[in-house]
Amino acid sequence: MSKNTASAALVSAALLSSTAMADTTVIRSSFLHFLQDPSQVNNIFDAYQYLEDGLLVIENGHIKTLTAFDAQTAQQYSSIIDKRGKLIIPGFIDTHTHYAQTQMIAAYGEQLLTWLNSYTFPTEEQFSDIDHARKISQFFIHQLLKNGTTSALVFGTVHPQSVDALFETALAKNMRLIAGKVMMDRNAPAELLDTPESSYQDSKNLIEKWHNKGRLQYAITPRFAPTSTPAQLQLAGKLKAQYPDVYVHTHLSENKDEIAWVKSLFPEREGYFDVYDHYGLTGKKSIFAHAIHLTDKEWDSFQQTDSVIAFCPTSNLFLGSGLFDLTTADSKKVRVGLGTDVGAGTSFSPLQTLNEAYKVMQLQGQKLSPFKGLYMATLGGATSLSIDDKVGNFIPGKEADFVVLDWAATDLQQLRFSYSNGIEDKLFALIMLGDDRNIFETFVAGKSVYQRDTLNLR
Repeated sequence: MSKNTASAALVSAALLSSTAMADTTVIRSSFLHFLQDPSQVNNIFDAYQYLEDGLLVIENGHIKTLTAFDAQTAQQYSSIIDKRGKLIIPGFIDTHTHYAQTQMIAAYGEQLLTWLNSYTFPTEEQFSDIDHARKISQFFIHQLLKNGTTSALVFGTVHPQSVDALFETALAKNMRLIAGKVMMDRNAPAELLDTPESSYQDSKNLIEKWHNKGRLQYAITPRFAPTSTPAQLQLAGKLKAQYPDVYVHTHLSENKDEIAWVKSLFPEREGYFDVYDHYGLTGKKSIFAHAIHLTDKEWDSFQQTDSVIAFCPTSNLFLGSGLFDLTTADSKKVRVGLGTDVGAGTSFSPLQTLNEAYKVMQLQGQKLSPFKGLYMATLGGATSLSIDDKVGNFIPGKEADFVVLDWAATDLQQLRFSYSNGIEDKLFALIMLGDDRNIFETFVAGKSVYQRDTLNLR
């Protein structure tokens, strides 16, 4: 054997060994994923790919290929998981939620500021106890996966241990999760107040401990402008400058009384958004929940700073806050993701949240197509969180986070499905009638972590 032939043989053997060692999963099913924002294309068919009968190949937790099923090609795989009759889409991405409010979901009858004092603050005081934080973290993560949510941007509480507990739980599931400790040094109960200095140091310690550990990332998290002094916001901006790769996560213009309060606390600023902009807290990785009552100048500022909005229709309706203007956001090309906003939001289900989003648009004389809705819940959420290079669709190389949907999990859905015409009609019915019962299975990084029929997390 020549030297060159021997070398070629060694290379071939190494490649075969590598292939044999690869952790490969192959699934046959129907598939839907998005390639672009449906509101930004001339032809809707450029926005998505739908395969009635497709083959998804996952290797070492990443997408290898998604192709139309071909019997000859399929023969190369020794085992194919058959999910025909189901629909597989990328995992849902929740761009705004509060894990510590899980236990107070559906608290009755108040608008934002009274609701915070009556329900939220007393509940969050309990998270000084890390055992309680771990208990709720485990329940919260289970609810995400049960509802098909594989990535989320999450508020902790003012207690550093609340973030430790949440990240510990998410890390054990290998989830892509972004979270942060609340910074809050005024206008809240004494038990929930930190100081500018302690909030800076606690947040810095948590960044060093958790940011980019596994699939975890950190968000600097002032609750909202009224509960932070200028000194605290200044140090939050200092953190962002020191760690430009971390996120900023807060609230903006949710409630008219809140906006008036901000104006009285920060009279020197032009408006609510300008408070955050002044302290260096806006930008590509800054996510602002709600943004319902924006001025024209604030819309322009969102566009100029490339900041992000989390659209939270369920909580906006529940608290009577108002109707988000998605049409203006699209016209300004402002990135918008979908947020459940538990516990003002009353469901962990992105499907139910899209149901409410459709109604919010209807009340403004506008429409929300199922394509635009599901885009916001998947690739749009990934784009909003600047993780679209990692998740959000089935492009080769991306992490294999996805959900297996049951088209019709109830008698009513089965009847409606049997009379549906075309993929758009089927998707619309799924959004209007769907909930956690339609989540047949959830995969994180190529591994099954929830199966409806077993009622257990793996």
